[in-house]
Amino acid sequence: MSPNTTVRLSDFIHSHMEPIMQAWEDFARTIEPPALTMDDVELRDHAKLMLTAIAIDLQTPQTCFERQEKSQGRAPQVKDDTAAETHAEARLHSGYSVEQLVSEYRALRSSVLHLWTSQTSTGTATDMQDVTRFNEAVDQALAESVARYAQLVKQSENMFLAILGHDLRNPLGTVITGATFIMRATDVPSKYVLAATRIFNSGQRMNKLIADLIDFTRSHLGAGIPIKPKRMNLAEVCLNVVDELRTSHPERIIDFEPRSRDEVVGDDDRLAQVLSNIIGNALQYGTHREPVNVRLSSTDEDVTIAVNNKGPVIPPKKIGSVFDPLVRLAGQDMMSDERETSLGIGMYIARQIVLAHAGTLNVASNDTDGTTFSMTLPRRPLGVR
Repeated sequence: MSPNTTVRLSDFIHSHMEPIMQAWEDFARTIEPPALTMDDVELRDHAKLMLTAIAIDLQTPQTCFERQEKSQGRAPQVKDDTAAETHAEARLHSGYSVEQLVSEYRALRSSVLHLWTSQTSTGTATDMQDVTRFNEAVDQALAESVARYAQLVKQSENMFLAILGHDLRNPLGTVITGATFIMRATDVPSKYVLAATRIFNSGQRMNKLIADLIDFTRSHLGAGIPIKPKRMNLAEVCLNVVDELRTSHPERIIDFEPRSRDEVVGDDDRLAQVLSNIIGNALQYGTHREPVNVRLSSTDEDVTIAVNNKGPVIPPKKIGSVFDPLVRLAGQDMMSDERETSLGIGMYIARQIVLAHAGTLNVASNDTDGTTFSMTLPRRPLGVR
């Protein structure tokens, strides 16, 4: 083809599919690690499908509104997986990193434009339109690939954590059982009983961390946190949690006056988990000089438990992320007790449990009132999972 010939980019892609794919394949072979599971046929199949889709996109009329939507990542969604999404999945299984995946698209863009400009005459208005549309199409394919790659990586990570948490429970249960046996023995020296008690307490903390980890991964895998709702007395559940925390924190004051009956429909074990997280958080971050106040109020429609502490105020710019997972790992509060152990997902799980009950969990913090977490549950929730 003479360099003076004018050929639209979409036609050039269709007629030069082989040299374009060869250039892309040559580049892919230079990436380390090389593809582990994709052979030449699979690589070419993906390349051909993506190039064909890009060529068809170039030939499809596009309004100014559609161009703007595409430039902002809001291209029309398709029902089936796109070639770019399929390619990303195959590349992940082949051991490619996301950086290597992106570099492939950079090579694809470069090879197509280089071959086109070297074999045809360019510089017309239609050429500029073709280049713009081509870049938009490649960017769209790249966005689809990266999004699918990130989604699959996240799913794999969550599945790994779920399996890890599940598999750790059995050996940990054996450790706790053994420690309990030694603690209850009457013919064992006191120093061994003390050691067993420490093992038991540490095992219980580990057990809670594993439970939080399993709940966290379950919520991210789409299954949600399961609940078994039944009619229950929320005041009684709250009192049981308060008594447990009073026992484990004898140096702290937890002020709670239970009411006779405040019934809701919910999972008592799960709601006890929420209250333990909220009140435990208040004990951790509240000042030791002031009590943690737990208040229960109700209306004909719902029941609310508010937990207040007079610790440091949560800055306005951070209060919106209190319920985000792994917040503590991202920015550990240096004022907190270093002996406290947490993955930073307790409050996230608490909110997920409350949402599963069709309720709300909110936080407010200021210099006058301190920090207050409020859990509100409907007496007769609709659509409880």
